[in-house]
Formats: sequence, structure tokens, C-alpha cells
Amino acid sequence: MEKRTDINRRRTILHVDMDAFYAAVEQLDNPEYRKRPVVVGADPAGGRGRGVVSAASYEARRFGIRSAQPISRAYHLCPGAVFLKPRFGRYTELSKKVMAVLDEFSPLVEQISIDEAFIDCTGTERIFESGERIAKEIKGRIMDETGLTASVGVASNKSVAKIASELGKPDGLTICPPGGEREFLERLPLRYLWGAGKKTIERLARMGVESIGDVAARGEEALEREFKKSGRSLWLLANGVDERPVVCTHRRKSISEEITFFPDTRDTMFIEKVLFEISDRLTRRMRRFGIAGRTVTLKIRLEDFTTFSRSKTLPHAVRDMKTVRALATELFRAFYDGEKRVRLVGIGVSNLEQQEQLELFSEDTPRDAERLFDAMKEKYGDKITRGSFL
Repeated sequence: MEKRTDINRRRTILHVDMDAFYAAVEQLDNPEYRKRPVVVGADPAGGRGRGVVSAASYEARRFGIRSAQPISRAYHLCPGAVFLKPRFGRYTELSKKVMAVLDEFSPLVEQISIDEAFIDCTGTERIFESGERIAKEIKGRIMDETGLTASVGVASNKSVAKIASELGKPDGLTICPPGGEREFLERLPLRYLWGAGKKTIERLARMGVESIGDVAARGEEALEREFKKSGRSLWLLANGVDERPVVCTHRRKSISEEITFFPDTRDTMFIEKVLFEISDRLTRRMRRFGIAGRTVTLKIRLEDFTTFSRSKTLPHAVRDMKTVRALATELFRAFYDGEKRVRLVGIGVSNLEQQEQLELFSEDTPRDAERLFDAMKEKYGDKITRGSFL
């Protein structure tokens, strides 16, 4: 058991779950539905409809309406709710935006449904300071990109992270500290135990088991006698042990960084210095993730909120700061005439390809100056910077 706990301590796993996703999208697109009970699913046909609820807003849930519930039952619980047919094209559009945000924080993103995903941020928290900081930035970016809220759980493994995200809903952030998995779970009711369905919970209840802590206390052998092979899995999960890796389910298409100015500015020297800083941070992430790209894109938003992008594609993939900075600066100088103030600048790299990932903590000597800088930055943090920034 101690060995498994050590494994847990070495990982930082996030579970990101959009809040009442389908219903929230409908409220986003239709302001008149906000703060009203919204049910997405089959036609209720005045309480005679067949089919089920796909999603219910939190206002609808106060009436006892839940997903997978018969739509006729939902109608009888709240006949005054707004009943809508699903718009899967729109949900998929926003789901892609959410997953694109997650891609910016780690190369290991496992999408498990249209509105939720696991992210393995092990190692990358050294870039973003902590799992909590990563979670806060993800929540903020999702809101900026989609106008929707997400709940995030942070833990040492997938099952505890998923439970943590559920505990904080809606718009929550719940953290389980490494080594505290069993204590985090022990008082929770059985419905939170991942892998325990309705029939399993009924069987556990007949055994006198009421909480996840009770499952852990029963012991591995007792659970194996009752549930055969699945008994061991239940016991491990109840103890907060889950060694399953986050498995990347889709290929990253781009990576980017941006900064918003306050106040807006016309100072081109200052803007180019910021582009330098963005190039530095962006390419360090690229090397950490083991990716390089052929297309560099400058994003610029002016004081009137008009937004432009300019790109240049190279014949070969790059991930060094000098090249990315030079291209971004070239694109900026060709575009900006100084007439309006600049509100935001950003740099993106696309047409990506996977290259070898930088082993930041290996004892091997880095093979070039960029890698040496990355390794020192990871070890000493903000004490290490480029001379140009001083």
C-alpha cells in the first residue's frame, strides 16, 4: 500500500467537468432562459413523451430533475420548465474550444465525454507553480473562450480527481492533497465511488456498508469474496489508489500564449519586449511538451476590440525562442501602424509535430543552450532569466 501511495504523490491529475453542459449552452445562447429551469432532451409531449433527459440546468435540478430520467417524469416534476431538443452541433463546437484550452496546459489530455476530460499535469506544475494555479487558469480560460463555467478536481490520480470535481459543482475547484486520498474519501457516500453502480451499492448496503470509508475498512479479502475480481478494484479505489494513466485521446493542433495590456498602449518598444517574453515562455512549454511547429501566428487586438491575426509558415518545424520571436516581431512590424492602441498580443504555433521530450530532471547534460536554460529555469525558478529581460 505504501508503494502505491508513493506513486500517487508523484502525479498531478486534473479532472475538468463542464457544469450542466447542454443546458448551460442553451442558457448562454438564449439569455431569456438564464435563471430558469432548462431541460434538454426528448419532447415531453405534455407529460406523455417518450425518451429521456439529456441535461438539466441547476435550476431544474432543484425540482428533482436529473439526466437519464424519463422526460415524462421531468415534465410532471416541473411543467413550467423550458424543454429543448439537443443541438449537438453547437455542443461539439464549444467542446472543441474547451479541449483546445486544455491542450495549452499539458500534452496529456484524455477526453472521456463531450464535456469532461482528464489532464496529467505532472511536471508541468513546475511551469505553472501548482496544480491549484493550473486549475484556476484553466477555469478562467474556459470562461474567456466559451462563457461557460467548469468544475475542476485536482488529485494524485484519476478517480480521486473525478470525485473532487463533482464535490465542487457548480463552478468549483476542489483539491485533494497528495497522501490524503483515503481521508479525503472516507466520509463520502457510496454514490461517489467510481465503479460502484446501482447494483453494487445495493449489495454493499446489504453488507452494512454506507460510506467509501466503510468499503476501505472491510478489507481486500472480504470484498473479493463478495465481488470476485472487481472486489479488489473497489477496495483500491476506496483507499484512494488508482494507477491508471491519463491516455492522450486526440492530437494537439496548436499551442499559444497571450497577454492583455492595462492600459492599452501604442509603445512599440514595450510591445516588442512583451512579444519577446511570450516567445520565451511559449517555446519553453513546447520543449517541455516535446513538440515543434512550422506556422507562427501573431494575434493582436486593438483598443476597439477588433482582432487580427497574421501568420508565416516555415519549411521546417521550430521550437527555439530566437526564431519564434523573430517571426512574431516581423509580423507585428508589418501589421502595426500605430494609429490605434493595442489591447492584447499573443503568439501561436501550429502545424505541430512530436519531437523528443525534454527530460528536465535527468542527470544527462543538456545538449544545447536552450535546454540548459530550461533545466536551470526548472530548478531555480524566477532566479534564472534571460539577460535581455534585466
